[in-house]
Amino acid sequence: MNLDTNIGELWPLVWQGAYETLYIVAITLTLGGILGLLLGLALYVTRRGGLYASRATNLVLNVVVNFFRPIPFVIFIAAVQPLARVVVGTGIGNPAIIFALTLAAAFGISRIVEQSLVTVDPGVIEAARSVGASRLHIIRTVVLPEALGPLVLGYTFIFVALVDMSAIAGVIGGGGLGNFALQYGYRQFDAVVTWTAVVIIVALVQVVQLAGNVAARRIMRR
Repeated sequence: MNLDTNIGELWPLVWQGAYETLYIVAITLTLGGILGLLLGLALYVTRRGGLYASRATNLVLNVVVNFFRPIPFVIFIAAVQPLARVVVGTGIGNPAIIFALTLAAAFGISRIVEQSLVTVDPGVIEAARSVGASRLHIIRTVVLPEALGPLVLGYTFIFVALVDMSAIAGVIGGGGLGNFALQYGYRQFDAVVTWTAVVIIVALVQVVQLAGNVAARRIMRR
């Protein structure tokens, strides 16, 4: 192990990498979270016995999600590069990594949303329908609030996964702590730099995971 380190000279790049990681993950979680929520809702309401039950629609949605979700992210990046050039104007850098992460996150989140909504007691939904509530009203005031606790835990898990996936940003010229650790730590045989990035990433994940657990616990106690 190389104990010689340039970490003292690299602190500005450490904080820049931390900012870029948070920036990439925040935008991705917002955009992918919205798309994943809509897709997950569609999967839930079109399943058998759902509020908008449709076997054909549900089958198509399941095929699409099951096709894209298992693709390893490093391969997914390469596969969507042509589309990224069309949508964001470039196939490299942070815009391209945000685009790829957003799509990947949307498919992953859709399953988490669907699984969270399935936990809602059907009896509560039937009670709302029996008093004449519309299907959209039930989704907005019954289904989503009842599943809020599991949803918070699910989105917390996705945040951690996105931090992990953002480390691959360097493959297409993106930034972040993962790229910093690879470029200035691993490739320069500087273990101190590598572990500095690791510790910051672990601390970030621990803080977000704790906050998510606390928020979910408080929601589910209500």
